[in-house]
Amino acid sequence: MKQRPRIYYTATQRELMWDRWQKGDNLHQIAQLFDRHHPSIQRILMQTGGIRPPSRCRSVLALTLAEREEISRGLATGQSLRSIAQLLGRSPSTVSREVKRNGGAKDYRSAGADSSAWDRALRPKTCKLVLNKPLANIVTDKLQLLQWSPQQIAGWLKQTYPDDESYQVSHETIYRSLFIQARGALKKELVAHLRRTRVMRRSRHHTLKDRALGSIKGAISIRERPAEVEDRAVPGHWEGDLLYGDANSQIATLVERQTRYVMLVKVARKDSQTVVNALIKHARKLPDELYKSLTWDRGKEMSEHKRFTLATDVQVYFCDPQHPWQRGSNENTNGLLRQYFPKGMSLANYSQAKLNAVARKLNERPRKTLNYQTPAERFAQSVASTG
Repeated sequence: MKQRPRIYYTATQRELMWDRWQKGDNLHQIAQLFDRHHPSIQRILMQTGGIRPPSRCRSVLALTLAEREEISRGLATGQSLRSIAQLLGRSPSTVSREVKRNGGAKDYRSAGADSSAWDRALRPKTCKLVLNKPLANIVTDKLQLLQWSPQQIAGWLKQTYPDDESYQVSHETIYRSLFIQARGALKKELVAHLRRTRVMRRSRHHTLKDRALGSIKGAISIRERPAEVEDRAVPGHWEGDLLYGDANSQIATLVERQTRYVMLVKVARKDSQTVVNALIKHARKLPDELYKSLTWDRGKEMSEHKRFTLATDVQVYFCDPQHPWQRGSNENTNGLLRQYFPKGMSLANYSQAKLNAVARKLNERPRKTLNYQTPAERFAQSVASTG
């Protein structure tokens, strides 16, 4: 069997590869740039878990290639190590160590010595979670048992141990420990408890959403929303969407913009009549002061939005086509919900009680944007203020 030749990429090609990955291109799109197949791209990106390795630079104290060439010339002409050091303005011990670790006076070569020094300088910093086992255990429990995100864990640690930096760790360190495996840190299996269980970290600019969008008759644009909705000044303004399981099951997800409070609604079918009926029924459970507007995407399931507004007195606004980030709170929540409802999973057997239990779990998670209060606490304050 003929073995395929190994594909190599230059440093410039790798830089371009990482640039495109961070801008949101997928593996196939990047591979097309080099006229290669995507597994060769994946192999490189997987080495660091999809996280771009930091750019390296030499220490200002390190010997330069020019200095190593002077050492090589000095040795060739029979100069002593001390005289070479004096010529370079370096300590004799520095020159002595340099020659000894690179073959000695007879075999010293400047180019090889410079390359070896660059390789030896690659000493990764020991991860904090390796050094502090109790901290690693806390992070593991929060990920595994409570299914908190790394950012929520980092914020909770900072509030719980404000005066003990040894028990504080950034969310980026947690992510890197999961995607770039370090011996003795977090187990790779914990990736399954992240909201998205992919083995490589994606760019924040990447999106897989490309749903066919229908035109909504009489739709009011998101650009016409009142200023109080846009700046989240008052509660009662919601964002919504359908979250799909398999082809024949879905639920409606609603997020209050100010408090990030989540409600899930069981929807039997995805036609507009069924969806609107379910939303009308659910809207009647809330005080009028806490349900003033609803922002939806351009899915056809809300084509009967006028009937919803007539029944609830709640105005519906629609995002621009292919602009899901205009409902950022809802999009983020749908990502969180994928921990509980993976794509392709049937949602038909979930009762409203079970959906309420999942929503409760999300509402009891501390959120960075709420200064690590929970949505449940913030929403309860809003309910109390309505009297």
